[in-house]
Order: sequence, then C-alpha cells, then structure tokens
Amino acid sequence: MLAAAVSLVVSSAALLTPARVAPRSRPAQMVASLVGGNRRLLVLGGSGYAGSNICKNAVEQGWTVTSLSRRGENPDPKDDRLCQVDWRAGDATDKATIESLTSQADAVVHAIGLLFDVNSGLANFNVIVSGSNSKPDESSTYDNITRKTASLAIEAAEGRAAITSLFGQPMPFVFISAAEAGWPDVQFGPQVDAAAPEWLQRYLKAKRTVESKLSGSARLREVVLRPSLMWSWDKLDVLPAIPIFNIANALGVPFVDKTVRVETLAKAAVAALDDSTVSGVQRFDKMEQLAESLAPGKVAA
Repeated sequence: MLAAAVSLVVSSAALLTPARVAPRSRPAQMVASLVGGNRRLLVLGGSGYAGSNICKNAVEQGWTVTSLSRRGENPDPKDDRLCQVDWRAGDATDKATIESLTSQADAVVHAIGLLFDVNSGLANFNVIVSGSNSKPDESSTYDNITRKTASLAIEAAEGRAAITSLFGQPMPFVFISAAEAGWPDVQFGPQVDAAAPEWLQRYLKAKRTVESKLSGSARLREVVLRPSLMWSWDKLDVLPAIPIFNIANALGVPFVDKTVRVETLAKAAVAALDDSTVSGVQRFDKMEQLAESLAPGKVAA
C-alpha cells in the first residue's frame, strides 16, 4: 500500500539518452549575453512535462531558450512560445555536450527525470505515468538520469559562472527535485523513508545527492523546487490522487505535501531565475508565491 501511494508522489520529466553533440559557443555571443544582450536560458529536459512548461514561461519573460533532450523535438509545434525555443537533441550524460551548451547560458534549469528506472522492475509503466511518454533504455538508471546529468550541469555552470559572476549576480541554477527528498527533515519522515520501496530509496538518494552538490556551490545561486504530486488537467493518471494528498496535507500529515500544478511549478522556476533573493529549497507554498509574483508575459502567446 505504501509503495503504491508513494509512487504517485514522484514527478517525471524528460528522459535523455545519447544523440548528437551540440556546437560550441562563440566568444562574441558570450560577451553580448554578459553585457546585457539576450538572456540565455538552458533547460535540460525541455521537451518533457515540466520542462516544456518552463520553456513556455521563460519565452514569455523574454529569455532566449535552448532545450536539450533526447529527441530534441518541439512537443507542441502549434504553440507559438515553444516554436521560439532552440530544440537540441543530445546526451545529457555527455560532458562535452553539457559544457558546450552551458557555455552559452546565463542560467540553467535541470528538469530531467523519470519515475521508474530500468532497475525498478516497473520501467514499462513510464509510458503511462510520464507526461512526455518517456521510455527508459538499459542506461536509464536514477544515478545516470538524475545524479550524473545534474552533476555535469552544475560543474559546467560553475565554470561559466567564473566568468559571468564578474558582471553581476551569481549564476542561477534551478533543480527540479521532489518533496520526498525532504522526508528526513520532517516528523515521521525518516520512518516513511526507511519503509519506502527500494526503487524509491534510490530515486531519492539521487535527488538528495544533487541537492547537496548544488547547495555546496559558491558560484551558483541554487534554487531547489520540491513538488510532490505534480499534475495538470490533461494528465488523467494522477487526478484521482490529488484530493488524497491535499486532504492529508490540510490535516497536518507532516510527510505529505500539497500537490502542485505543473503550470505553478513552471512559473515558479522562471520567477526564481530573475529574483536574486530566492535560493535554497522551495516547497509548495513558496512555489505558489513565486508563481503569483511572475510578471505578465513580455511575449504574446
């Protein structure tokens, strides 16, 4: 019962596997960005459930957006905002690819993830629960998809920030984590954590490892978004569970967070990019506040 309930909490995004390597940046492009030209945002997993919504909001706020994903395709060609994104196909576990794209960015959002990895015994269910219909391959482990891709991105962003910090604020880096990563810090959380199924423990270990690495960076302004059950009206598989989580949270169950609409998370991520006062862990209440603070779009949808 616990495993079934907990599995609904974990949010999914885009799954990246090997493809082609992106081209390296030109010095002139870097200088133009640093001195006040186009603001460049790199979204890792931008074609996924959360990532595509982040791309939409970032475009509305005037960012020049590049997405890296396995397929490198616009998930909705009818959306004017997504048509303005530079879609790149590539392998987020490849250091050269990540360094190349990050060298052109002024901010990074990591929205790569998967619900069930190849070792969970539940990988076939990703087609049902994934907002982007991601299908894991033999290399799709939580360690590769979450820890390795994020670690490479953090290291590349730190190298980029060594330059950009000379021109202003630390480089913002947004990581999409999970509410359950915070279980050790809440009442009864450690007990629930210990009783979680093995696949979920590995999932959370990867998330916590990234959070720790990011919080230890002196050159980045880290923003960790921790949604629990993430949903939208067009994602029917999770809708029945929404009232369960929301009621449990309203009743004060400490290890169950209120659900978060994917649109709210996306707006919160983009709002955090421009707000230099935002850093650290952002749970559902802070995400809602950030989403409300987002200015009206600068680009017509």
